[in-house]
Amino acid sequence: MRAVIQRVTQASCTVEGQITGKIENGLLVLIGIEEEDEKQDMEWLSQKLINLRIFSDEQGLMNKSIQDIDGNILFISQFTLFAQKKKGNRPSFIRAAKPSKAEPMYLEMAKHLSLLLSKEVQLGIFGADMKIDLRNDGPVTIIMNTKDKDNY
Repeated sequence: MRAVIQRVTQASCTVEGQITGKIENGLLVLIGIEEEDEKQDMEWLSQKLINLRIFSDEQGLMNKSIQDIDGNILFISQFTLFAQKKKGNRPSFIRAAKPSKAEPMYLEMAKHLSLLLSKEVQLGIFGADMKIDLRNDGPVTIIMNTKDKDNY
């Protein structure tokens, strides 16, 4: 799994003119699921997201987690995080999991995050043409990859 995590003051997802998810103060998480990803990847990444200390404390230092600030998560599936660009100019997405695997894993991870956070995680719509609006706070943007845990 690959995730792009952005600390935001606000974020929303709109599909066909309807808002499907909207948050203030929290994390916008773009998640890409790879064919060989397993439940352990989901659990590891979920724990990292919930405990990641990227919110400012009283001294302005990044010492607080999303739980510490009672923050929210907007969770968006994005297969393009697995784009391969070795040949030519058109990316290949062959490493991204097929929808039959990716969608259930995306929804399961959203439920898992909701349990860990003790509140509903906001979602996009899997496979839809989504419009994401956000105000990145900082800016703070972190990339994580469950296949490279030693560096995260």
